[in-house]
Amino acid sequence: MRIVIKVGTSTLAHSTGLLNIKRVEEMCKVISDLKNAGHEIVLVSSGAIGMGLGKVGITRRTDDISTLQAGAAIGQCELMYVYDKLFGEYNHTVAQILMTGAFVAIDDYGKNLNNTLFRLLELGVIPIVNENDTVTTDEIVIGDNDTLGAIIAERVGADMLIILSDIDGLYTSNPAVDPDAVRLEIIEEITDEIEALAGDKGSHLGTGGMITKIKAARMATENGIDMVIANGKNPEVLYDIVEGGGICTRFPAKK
Repeated sequence: MRIVIKVGTSTLAHSTGLLNIKRVEEMCKVISDLKNAGHEIVLVSSGAIGMGLGKVGITRRTDDISTLQAGAAIGQCELMYVYDKLFGEYNHTVAQILMTGAFVAIDDYGKNLNNTLFRLLELGVIPIVNENDTVTTDEIVIGDNDTLGAIIAERVGADMLIILSDIDGLYTSNPAVDPDAVRLEIIEEITDEIEALAGDKGSHLGTGGMITKIKAARMATENGIDMVIANGKNPEVLYDIVEGGGICTRFPAKK
């Protein structure tokens, strides 16, 4: 399968913003193993702003744009260093793609993006995609990397989009405050009621939240791509998801 995996800041970093070393090492190991099994992987990675801010002692996301862009400049270096090192241990090469809204809005840029992505996959490389938050305020217009994940999944003709977050899937209510909340295993249709369950709040270092994941699911499924929301705290869940199981919420593609 061709799989796009989107990983959020809450999976990559501790609440301090600093790298969750154990979890990221395990995630890179599992993704490398899936690639060894014959799957093509594109990784859409958040985390640059959170990690950059954490590195200079800012542990909560700010509304100051210049500070966010500075955080991205600091954090993107560390993020790619870590990915290059960890994937390299399993003999996999990574490539960095930093996007702006122009890649989506302008046809020529979109064609160039497609050409690069497909050639990287042909070469057996793992493309790692993020928004170019250092020089653009698009995220701070695409708005979040969940949407970016759905855009990239459509661009590469992915079979599946997996969004790893800090929750096991979509629940009937917030499981952090409601002990009776039930995880929805399969959502065949995204209705107004489903969107209403999502709320609107993301983590204190990231953007988005469940509502952006539901919007990404709508985009993916309408383009014939299965989408999954799962908890990134245990990266081995990726094995089960690829095999059709796992603790998650699945959004089957519209055929």
